[in-house]
Parts: sequence; structure tokens; C-alpha cells
Amino acid sequence: MTKVKEVNKKIRVILVTDGDRVAQHAVENIGASLGLRCISASAGNPTPISGKTIVELLKTVPFDPVLVMFDDKGHKEKAEGERALEYVANHPDIEVLGAVAVASNTTGIDGVQADACVDCQGHVIDVSVDKKGEVKKLKECGCKPVITGDTVDVLNDVEIPIIIGVGDIGKMDKHDDLSRGAPITRKAIEEILKRSGISYDG
Repeated sequence: MTKVKEVNKKIRVILVTDGDRVAQHAVENIGASLGLRCISASAGNPTPISGKTIVELLKTVPFDPVLVMFDDKGHKEKAEGERALEYVANHPDIEVLGAVAVASNTTGIDGVQADACVDCQGHVIDVSVDKKGEVKKLKECGCKPVITGDTVDVLNDVEIPIIIGVGDIGKMDKHDDLSRGAPITRKAIEEILKRSGISYDG
């Protein structure tokens, strides 16, 4: 992985639609183990800073790709996390590699189609998963899996080349526990890197 950021080069980011304390620790540790950067200030439930501030922080990183967290704290409407995500994804200086779409129990939302999901056993599958990372329903012929979560609907409104769905980061009945290295979330991030043609540490 290139460790030097090129002048005038767009900053490559991976969006993560979860930002509570458990998710923050998981994403930070995964970033460190894979040789990626992480904007820790973007973590919070809900997202505590604006998209503009996140972009300003992204411009200070010495190298990319960078993991950025967003969280709507269960709101089905477009709240802080989704507004910040939309700003970052649409910014001309940012290149979005992909998004980790996190399932939740929030109702009254559309959800987003994912290119694949990682289930609680660490398998990359083409069916939907729920908050626990378990297969949600059988895939309908010709349809992509759909992830429903409080901070995922906005992914339908921005350009995201790769979307990988997972259950609740750092949880999933301990399958994604930090003591185990949050292997499900790590697998999702690795899948985005692999599909983007980017080498990484680990």
C-alpha cells in the first residue's frame, strides 16, 4: 500500500455506517491492523461533527485509504450521520471506494442494495443479513441483498462503487467481538479493498 499521499490526488475513503463506542474501537483496531487511517473524530452516536469538518480532517491524513464512521442513532429520517455522509461522498476531493452498510432494527426505512454481505460466520454471501449477522431471508432470483439500517438509506443517493452489508459492528452475539479482532467487519473492509484492487497490510 502506498504510504505517501500524492499532491492533488483525491482522498480514498471507505464509509462505515456505524459509529457507537463499540464500533469505533473495532474500526480503529481494524484500520491499524490493515495499515489504513481512521478518522476517530467521526465516531459518535450520533455523528458529532459535520461532513465539512470530516473533509477538513481527511485532508490532514498522511496517506489513504481512510475509514470514516457515520451514525444516525436509530433515526429513520436523514439525521446527522446521513447528512455528514452525503456531504463527504459528494465532495470533489473525495473518492469513495465503498461502504460497509450496517444492519439495525430501525423500521420505516427503504434499505440499500448491497453487492454482497458478510454473515456472522465470516462468509461472503449474496443474501441479506440482519443485525446479528444472520441470513435474513432467501434471496429472490436476480435481486441483490438488501441491508436495512438507520444510516444506510442515504447510500441510495450517492455514488458508492461497492457496498458490503454486515450485522452490528463489534457485536453479532460476540461473533464480531473486539477480542477476536472484529473479524466480520474486518472481512467486509478487506472485501472492499480487494474489489477496489488495493493491496493492504495483514
